[in-house]
Amino acid sequence: MDRILVVSYSYSGVSRRAAQLLASQHGWPLGTIEDRHPRAGARGTWRCVLDSLLERRPRIRYSGPVPEEFRTVVLVAPIWMYRLAGPMRSFLHEHRLRRVAVVVTMGSAGASNAFAEVRRLTGKTPIATLALTAREVETGSGTTRLIEFGEQLQPGHANTRPKAAVV
Repeated sequence: MDRILVVSYSYSGVSRRAAQLLASQHGWPLGTIEDRHPRAGARGTWRCVLDSLLERRPRIRYSGPVPEEFRTVVLVAPIWMYRLAGPMRSFLHEHRLRRVAVVVTMGSAGASNAFAEVRRLTGKTPIATLALTAREVETGSGTTRLIEFGEQLQPGHANTRPKAAVV
C-alpha cells in the first residue's frame, strides 16, 4: 500500500491551510513543523530573510507520524526570498524520505528554486510539484488544482508519474 503523509511548515498560516485541505480531502495524516523559537514581529520576519539568504537550518520541532514509515511524503511550505523556507530545510536535513512531492505557497515567484533545493537536499527528484500563490489559497481559487494534485498521488491513478504544475 502506498501510504502518504502530508508534512507542513507555515509562518503565516497559508501553507497550513493548503496542507490541511490536502490531507483532509484524501484522508492522509498530517505532520507539522514548528519553530523552536517563535518568529513574532519584525525580528521574526528578519530571521526569515536571513534563514533564506544564508540557507540556514533553524531549530524545529516536528509533531506527527514518523515520516520514514511512509512511502510518500508531501511537503507543504512557503517560499521565502525565492527559496524554500528554512524550517522545511531543517526537516529535510533531519529525515531520510523515500519519495517526496512538494507544494509551495508564495507571493509570486521562487517555486523552481524551492523544487531544486528539495532535489538537492533529498538527492531525489520530487515525484510531483505544485506552486500556489498565497492569493489562490486564501480565496480558494487554487483548491481544484490542489485536490487534483493529491488525486494524482493516489495508488492506482491513471498517471503513474504526476506532472509538475507551476504557476
